[in-house]
Amino acid sequence: MRIAKADGITEEFQPQKLIESLERAGAPRDLAEHIEQEVAEELYDGITTHEIYGGAFARLRRERRPAAARYSVKRALIEFGPSGFPFESYIADLFRAEGFTAEVDQIIKGACVEHEVDVIVHKENTTLYGEAKFHNALGIKTDLKVALYVAARIDDIKAAHHPDATGLLVTNTKFTDKALAYAQCRGLELLSWDYPQNQTLHERIERAKLYPVTALTSLSKREKNALLSQRMVLCGDLAKHGELLPNIGVVGKRAETVIEEAGALCPAV
Repeated sequence: MRIAKADGITEEFQPQKLIESLERAGAPRDLAEHIEQEVAEELYDGITTHEIYGGAFARLRRERRPAAARYSVKRALIEFGPSGFPFESYIADLFRAEGFTAEVDQIIKGACVEHEVDVIVHKENTTLYGEAKFHNALGIKTDLKVALYVAARIDDIKAAHHPDATGLLVTNTKFTDKALAYAQCRGLELLSWDYPQNQTLHERIERAKLYPVTALTSLSKREKNALLSQRMVLCGDLAKHGELLPNIGVVGKRAETVIEEAGALCPAV
């Protein structure tokens, strides 16, 4: 049985891969196996990964809301659109959670022109000047021209008495092979859902337990967008500021459910 991925590539369905992804989200082994068996019964040749995800997510949501929220993080980042600000803010928060200092939307003077930098991270003796490339669909990859653009900006910033400047290109999806090759050649740091190995965006999110409000299964898309418009990006912040929920029309038992889920998803906050 072949399945179609978001980028158009097809591959054989791997039951163990689905089970492991459900377990990573917090589903017990027996529940993960049960969900995989039910999803497998609905497979047909050419089914999309989006359809498989939808079936697994719906079943997990009925049993374990926090696990379903963790399982949905990849899609939750896609829901940051159409403005790129929530993604920039989220990346800055992720670095802060790892012990670095970070700023967003800064104007830096280069040798030739000024540059609006999405995220600036101070990391030991190095300053990372980051471009946060947000995509609102999983099949879109960040390509070579973006890597070229970021590298050129870093050259201009370095020339303006910032010799410690290092470029950082972050995306919520993936990079093309050419973008990866060019960045490795030029010393441009990359961060994506599946890169670099052992330090992927996905792995760092899980380690930091830093989940966005868009991962909450108890909120509608409209309600999530309303929170983002108020620059409420992290579920942990929502757990601390539940008084914002009435502003978006979430009251009573629904508000209690949302706060309970946010607290369970981000227990350290």
